Amino acid sequence: MPHTPRDRDPELAHRLSRRGMLGVAAGATAAALLPTTAVSATAAAPAAAPAPGRGRPVLPPGRLGVQLYSLRDKVSTLGFAAVFRELALYGYDEVEYAGYTQGSAGPITLAQLRRLTRDHGLNAIGSHVNYYDDGNPNAYSFAQNLTKVLDEAEALGLKHIGTASGPWRYGATVDGWKRCAEDFNHYGAEARKRGMKFYQHNHAEEFSFATDRPDVRLYDVLLAETDPDLVHLEMDIYWAYAGAFRFGRRPDGVPAPFDPLDYVLRAPDRYPLFHVKDGRRDIAERDGYRMVDVGDGDIDYRRFLTAVGRTPGGRRDHHWQAEHDNPADSFAFARKSSAHLHALRERGGR
Repeated sequence: MPHTPRDRDPELAHRLSRRGMLGVAAGATAAALLPTTAVSATAAAPAAAPAPGRGRPVLPPGRLGVQLYSLRDKVSTLGFAAVFRELALYGYDEVEYAGYTQGSAGPITLAQLRRLTRDHGLNAIGSHVNYYDDGNPNAYSFAQNLTKVLDEAEALGLKHIGTASGPWRYGATVDGWKRCAEDFNHYGAEARKRGMKFYQHNHAEEFSFATDRPDVRLYDVLLAETDPDLVHLEMDIYWAYAGAFRFGRRPDGVPAPFDPLDYVLRAPDRYPLFHVKDGRRDIAERDGYRMVDVGDGDIDYRRFLTAVGRTPGGRRDHHWQAEHDNPADSFAFARKSSAHLHALRERGGR
C-alpha cells in the first residue's frame, strides 16, 4: 500500500523546492505550448513527501523517471508541458519517451520537446522505437529508418535509444535470434558513433525457450550473441517476473527456475535502465500477476533496488522508470509510484 508519511523526506523536499524555481524558468516555454484544458485539482496535487524512515533510501538520488507510455492519455490531450509540470511536482528526475507527438494538444517540434523537458528540470533518458516493420519499407523503425531514428534521438539529446519490440523478426529459433543479435550489434555500433547506447526492453516471452532447442532460453541467446559494449538491456522487472512464472519449466517439463535479479547481478553494466512496474501475485492469471500501481503489488522493490545499488557504480549508473501499461488514473499512478519508491529504505520499515 502507498506510504503515509508523518515527516518530509529532506532530499525529496529539496528537489521539489528546486523544481519550483525551475518552473518559473519554464513558464514562457510552457505558456506557448500548454493546451487550454486545465489539469484537475486532484490530479495536480503534488505527491505527499514520504517519511525518511530508517536507513539509506534504496532509490538513488536523481535517478527516478517515468515511461511516458503510462501517461499517453494525458500527453495526447493535455500535451507534454502539462504532463512535465505534474511529473516535476511529483519528484521525478527523468522521462523516457514513447513517441514525440502530443495528439490533440497540437504540433510540437523536437527542439520544443527537448526544451520543455529541460525547462521542467527533467532529463530525457531514453526512447522506445519499433525494431522492425518488414511489411512497410517506409516504416519508422530501426530496421527501416535507422538514420532517422538516430537523428531524432540525437536532436533530443538522448543518451539511450532502444526498442521494446521483441527479437522475433526471424522466428523463435536459436539461429533466428542470432540474426536479431546481429541487427542489434549493428544498431549499437551506429548509436555509439553518436554517443548513445542502444538497448532492448523485454517482455515475458523473451524468457521462453527456442522452438528448435527446448533446452535453450531465448533471452540467454540474446545475451550471448550481442556485444556487451554495443547492446544494453532495459529490464522490465514486472515482465521478467512474469517470465519466471510462465517459463520456469522447459517445454519437456524439466524445471528451469530463475530469479530476474540474478541476471542483473551477473552483468550490472549491461542494464543501465529498468522499468519499475508492480503486480499482485495471482497464479490464476497467465502471467502469475495482475498489474497494479507501483507499491500496491508484491514485487519486492526494496530488495531489488538495494541489491543493484550495491553493485559497483550501482547508484550512479542505473536509471529507474516507473511504468503501468494501463493505469486507471495515470497522474495518480505517477504520484503514488514516486511516493512509494522514495519512501523505501535499505533497513527498517517502509
